[in-house]
Formats: sequence, C-alpha cells, structure tokens
Amino acid sequence: MIRPLCAALALCLSAPAFAETCIASRYGYGGGRTASGERMNPNAMTAAHRARPFGSQVTVTSHSNGRSVTVRINDRGPFVRGRCIDLSTGAARVLGIAGTARVSLAEVDKHKWEATP
Repeated sequence: MIRPLCAALALCLSAPAFAETCIASRYGYGGGRTASGERMNPNAMTAAHRARPFGSQVTVTSHSNGRSVTVRINDRGPFVRGRCIDLSTGAARVLGIAGTARVSLAEVDKHKWEATP
C-alpha cells in the first residue's frame, strides 16, 4: 500500500504549483494606473490576472507558434468571460498575438532565480 501512495505523492510534488490553459487577450492603453498602482506601460512585459498576486511572474506560451514570454502580474482582469490573462501590448507582440490566442500559463519558480550567498 505504501508504493501507490508514494507514487501519487511524487506526482503531486513534481507537478507545477500553478498551470493553466486558456484564452489570452492583449490590452494596453498607456498612461492609466493599473490595479497595483503603477502606470500602465504598453511596452513592458506585464499582464493582468484575476487571482495571481501582484509581482508574481508567469511564463505564457502560445499554442499556435510555441513562443514564450515571462510576464509580471501588475493588474486585475480580464473581465471578459472565457479569458484568463490580459497581456500588455509588448508581451502580446513577443508571442505574435494580435487579438486573442490559446496559451498555457506556468508559474515561474521564484527559488530558481534567487542568488545563492
């Protein structure tokens, strides 16, 4: 009985902490304030997500062409049914998205990027 439990536990521990496949859209009208309080910069690699904490980073991968970009969450949205993330114009440009596209989201492992003393 221990082996199946260990296998299930290993699968749970090795799975990404946050993964999602959904429809992304682009937005970015410069000058306004985001929900985090900073000015919207359409050329920055930022995005809006309903639930992710401000400052967290997410890697977005386009299903149509395989391109990826890492964005920082600094706003709330999207507020259109069926969409999970709004990308800044700059991030959408990197992915080759003109309107909407099917994408996968994966949380960036914070520990991977921390400097070791």
